[in-house]
Amino acid sequence: MKKIVILSLLIASASSGMAQKTAEKFPLGQYEELKDTKPHDGAEVWNKMQSPTLLSWGTTDIRYKKRNVPDIKKSITSFQTKAWKGERVNAQAVLWTKTALKGVRVEAGELKNGSAVIPATAIQTNFVRYVMTDELNKDGKGACGNRENKAEWDSSIVADALDIVKIQDIKANTTQPIWLNVWIPADAKPGKYKGTLKISGEGMKEMALQYDIQVSNRVLPEPQRWKFNLDLWQNPYSVARYYQVPLWSKAHFDAMRPIMKMLANAGQYAITTSIMHKPWNGQTEDHYDSMVTRIKKIDGTWEYDYAVFDKWVDFMMNDVGINRLISCYTMIPWELSFDYYDEATNNVLFIKTKPGEKEYADYWGNFLKDFSKHLREKGWFEKTAISMDERPMEAMREAIKVIKQADPEFKITLAGNYHPEIQQDLFYLSIPYGHLFPENVKKEREKKGQISTLYTCCAEAFPNTFTFSEPAEAAWTMLHAVAGGYDGYLRWAVNSWPSDPLRDSRFRTWAAGDTYSIYPGPRSSIRFERMIEGLQDCEKIRILREELQTRGNQAKLDKLNKLISRFTPEGLSETQQDPSEMVREIHNLLNNM
Repeated sequence: MKKIVILSLLIASASSGMAQKTAEKFPLGQYEELKDTKPHDGAEVWNKMQSPTLLSWGTTDIRYKKRNVPDIKKSITSFQTKAWKGERVNAQAVLWTKTALKGVRVEAGELKNGSAVIPATAIQTNFVRYVMTDELNKDGKGACGNRENKAEWDSSIVADALDIVKIQDIKANTTQPIWLNVWIPADAKPGKYKGTLKISGEGMKEMALQYDIQVSNRVLPEPQRWKFNLDLWQNPYSVARYYQVPLWSKAHFDAMRPIMKMLANAGQYAITTSIMHKPWNGQTEDHYDSMVTRIKKIDGTWEYDYAVFDKWVDFMMNDVGINRLISCYTMIPWELSFDYYDEATNNVLFIKTKPGEKEYADYWGNFLKDFSKHLREKGWFEKTAISMDERPMEAMREAIKVIKQADPEFKITLAGNYHPEIQQDLFYLSIPYGHLFPENVKKEREKKGQISTLYTCCAEAFPNTFTFSEPAEAAWTMLHAVAGGYDGYLRWAVNSWPSDPLRDSRFRTWAAGDTYSIYPGPRSSIRFERMIEGLQDCEKIRILREELQTRGNQAKLDKLNKLISRFTPEGLSETQQDPSEMVREIHNLLNNM
């Protein structure tokens, strides 16, 4: 009996040790940021502070440096803004201290407008956390290419993640930004709402900031009713690895739910599915597997198992609420190698073939016919598209032939260069930033109900959502979509996390932050929240344009359109405006029309 007890204690101790190591490697709660090795303000600068700890409203346009005294000449204790009902409002406060603080917490109670109230449940406060970032390529023109040797890149820590941990210790000589987000109820009574942001901690005097939100009588629809087509690709495999849960288990779906709900609450349009093994050749930390199992029977016939595909799509549509498009990647992968389970050899085998070859047409043709039948039985066919990205035009033409032969009613999407020869076959075409659809083509696509969007990736130095990008760039890009006449925006990754995403946003192939904008936890980011700001403004523009057109108020419509037209590369260079200034200007106009 004694030996059994000792053995049990040893097992328990080993399990506890493994859990501790897992928590250190994949933190979800409290964690320690990486050390910033860049030069920073010394004690002689911090000691000039008139008080040991100061608090002020800052701006959401700045990533405040952790070890530097912020450039705030006079503490701003009051903040005012305007908003529509149903809108999310962001603000950033800044706390800086020359003495260590323990157990710091932030409180924001309900907002009051006479007897009307915006409840505390509509208000979020977050400590802004610091993550390691790097820089653009040496020529400053983009951020694609090998970055395996991190020492070659200028790296530093920057403010980005919005922490879910509500109590923090703050070291001496440190700046700690605090993010405030208020999601105004759609049924809020119009008027001025007043609130207070309070900061307290062990041994420190409570500090407070005031803020007012003037709520107008206009209503912003709920995100899933926005007309803007937002397509941020999801990676369920990253979640399983980071949360250390079995793939497609209940624990996996429980971990994904709040992450994907964040996407739904941003108006996400499409569900990302993978219908083959490694559609992008394992380019991310966690490669995509096929959500469909292909089985070649002993008699040479094919059988397909859609269990994982169905479970994922059903979860995203019915549990999360993203239900407008199912994007299935891809028939033209980077590595033209296609998997299947072979009953005759009891092995997973691969077919090496390419578009235009008989083996390719047979492999995909058989599958697509069965897939079409399955989708129709599920009632999903009209919402499903066979999707490709950045593939050569001739390869696309051959793939389109195979798709049309299998079922001519299949929708097809492409994120890639504009090709006039195939654009008419593409239900959804997303082209790179800086490229334009010919005006007549765009109008014709609109008549047919086809979707035309733009995308950014590592190629764009500006605008982008790297962790070192200016925060306003995320909002600017959404507004550029409207200015350019696009129907929406696509970005290839929202949660393809690198190995240590909470502490280090750098990746081996692209600039830091390129692979994700939502952190584990889940934690939002400055980038993600500013993107939502831009999306809200896009929906406001749509609503106001329709209203002004109906009323025949041409003067106001012209004023609005003139300001929107600046959100282009040409408009930016002509006006010489800062993107932050441009975003503020149009936001103010939209809230005062």
